[in-house]
Amino acid sequence: MKYLLLIYSNPENWEHPLFLRDPRFLAMPEHEREELTRQAESMHRETTESGELIIAAALADPLATKTVTVRDGVPAATDGPFLETKEQLAGYMVVDCDTPERAAEIAASVPDARFAAVEVHPIMGTSGEEM
Repeated sequence: MKYLLLIYSNPENWEHPLFLRDPRFLAMPEHEREELTRQAESMHRETTESGELIIAAALADPLATKTVTVRDGVPAATDGPFLETKEQLAGYMVVDCDTPERAAEIAASVPDARFAAVEVHPIMGTSGEEM
């Protein structure tokens, strides 16, 4: 089954990977920062080699975002994300795993999960039988 992993982070400095600029990451001892970076590289390599990683992408700065709404048939576009929040959607991954537990395991290995959050969403097929 496919899962969408939504990766959130604080957009203080929107250079990817974001966790490398998070003040909590920077406050860690150097050996812990190096280990977390190695874990991130290992997770990416493992999911690529296993065929579980379908796609991963970093998103541009939230200031480049447009939110589109349609009210009474009239479309309107506003600048920036619709919701005001400390964490913004920073990127995503689509993985194909055997179990939801494996998808959660991959999400937990994304370094940004330590500093913000990674949501795991099952992706329904066109028949909707997964749900």
